Parts: sequence; structure tokens; C-alpha cells
Amino acid sequence: MKFYRTKLAFMPVLLSLLAACASSPPKSVADICDIFEDRRGWYNAAKRAEQRWGIPVSVNMAFIYQESSFESRAKPARNKFLWIFPGRRPSSAYGYAQALDETWQEYEQKSGNSRASRRNFSDAVDFVGWYNANSTRVSNISNNNAMHLYYAYHEGNGGYQRASYRNKQWLVDAAGRVQANSSRFALQLDGCRRELDKNWFQRLIS
Repeated sequence: MKFYRTKLAFMPVLLSLLAACASSPPKSVADICDIFEDRRGWYNAAKRAEQRWGIPVSVNMAFIYQESSFESRAKPARNKFLWIFPGRRPSSAYGYAQALDETWQEYEQKSGNSRASRRNFSDAVDFVGWYNANSTRVSNISNNNAMHLYYAYHEGNGGYQRASYRNKQWLVDAAGRVQANSSRFALQLDGCRRELDKNWFQRLIS
């Protein structure tokens, strides 16, 4: 009986450790093959988003890398009050995709994913695919033009069409990184996608 109670007392600690591991970033975030090998469920989610919205896996993953470095609870840094004290955060951006409250609510309504969570990778990558698909339609951006899709992601499609990003060098630099990461991810994925597409039995005998 004493051993049984000890096991029960240990369970909350074990569950919290498992939860922390599940929400922590992959070991390697610069190689998409390593990411998906580490998180096979993420590959399936990213592939579903690509099939649903027509945006390449490499583009959506480059967005999430840029926005949160695959941190499930990422938030913008707080502004400083009197240069010392932490103040308010600059926006309501949260989660893998750094989605704003109102944009996420719009996604839930229009995508049919009404119980989505910004801390859930599957929901977040679907959100990025949904937003980018809307940008391809509204602003006539190619589905693999990660740089311009990222401008629309940050400025909104109205801001993108006004080219408001041109006056924001930090955003131009960030969009360049997104394009570079998307191109690198695409090349990496070409080399491992066949292996990732194997089911458990095929992997066992290969």
C-alpha cells in the first residue's frame, strides 16, 4: 500500500515532465528532416496543412521558425517602463505562429477548427497555411514566395498591397530570412520526404 501511494504521489511530477517535453522545441530547429524525425506527428500535421491549403510545407515551417523558433508558448517581449520595469506586451501574439487574438478567432470561424489552440502545433501550422492561402488569393502572391507571403502575414493584405513593409528594414530583413529558410527547408525535405512518408512497418523492414 505504501508503494502504491508513492507511485500516485509521483504521477503529477511525471505528467508535468512529460508535458514539458512535449511542448519544448525540437533538438535541432535548423534542419527540417531532424525536426520531423524528432516529431513525426508534426510532419503529418504539416503535410495535412499543405494538402488542405496548397502552401508548401517548407514555407509554413519557415514561418513558424521565424515567429517562435518552435516554442509553443512564445510571446513578444514586454516593453520597458522607465527603461527598467517590464510593461505591456506590444501585441496579443501567442504560440507557435504568433497569431493575434482577433486573427486567431477569425481562423477558428472560417476554417471550421473552432476548438483550435495556439499552443498546438497541428492547429498552428494549419493556421499559417490558411493565412498564406488567403494571401495568395487576395494579393496574388505565389504560394512558394515566402518573402512576400511573410510581408502579408505581418502587415495584413491591405498593408501588403500598400507596400508598407518597404519602410520597415527590420521586416525586410526578417522576410529575407524566412525566404532563405524556406528554400533550405525545401532542399532538405527533398532528401528525406520519402523516408518520412513510410509507415511504421515500412520503416521496420527498410
